[in-house]
Amino acid sequence: MRSDETWQPLTTELARWRQAGRTAEFWLRDDDAVEPTAPLDRLLRMTATHGVPAVLAVVPAPTGEALARRLAGEAHVTVAVHGWSHENHAPEGEKKQELGRHRPREIVLGELAEGVARLERLHAGRFAPLLVPPWNRIDADLLPDLAGIGFAALSVFGAPGPSPIPMLNSTVDIMDWRGSRGGRDHAALISEIVEQLERAFRGEGGPVGLLSHHLVHDETAWAFLDRLFEVTALNGACRWRSIGELLA
Repeated sequence: MRSDETWQPLTTELARWRQAGRTAEFWLRDDDAVEPTAPLDRLLRMTATHGVPAVLAVVPAPTGEALARRLAGEAHVTVAVHGWSHENHAPEGEKKQELGRHRPREIVLGELAEGVARLERLHAGRFAPLLVPPWNRIDADLLPDLAGIGFAALSVFGAPGPSPIPMLNSTVDIMDWRGSRGGRDHAALISEIVEQLERAFRGEGGPVGLLSHHLVHDETAWAFLDRLFEVTALNGACRWRSIGELLA
């Protein structure tokens, strides 16, 4: 998993950035935080050790003071809004969705506005007005109203498309959701990252947005994160950006 051969494509690509006097940019979004857990502790230790800013997508309805107390000393962590309750309202046979057309828009927008207010209160000083829809899905008709209820940007998965609100998308998911439901093959992940860096080098893309889900990581996923942070932290051609920098 940690062989130099596996990671060579990334180190080679970063060497090209360094030789050109340019900086490759990354950012990290981790979804589904609700309360303090051992996996969350592991993520926080890992990111703090390597100096990697982390955006935690927190589910507003079930979270509370316990998570706020746990994050109080973590200066490198920012909290975003992960829907409201992470509840699926789509009927059987459709893809899971909380923020779809299955309920009146006034109810959906009201819950999101309440989520903004709740997390801003609980996490004053580390809250970011970023909406992360559960399952990375949201009804497009809701987008024009997001700014009016307090959001500055939207984060789903994949290349951003036209949107009335700025988009800060995750672009590399470390989890194999359709297969093992554990961490994906390291070589495949590195290949995706290198492809995105190549596009960014040509001016055709932005920062690599890494997506993780601490609650369901297996050792393959943890090992990938640890090694990626290690490789990039020691490389002068890399920078992990905070959500505050990205929103600015």
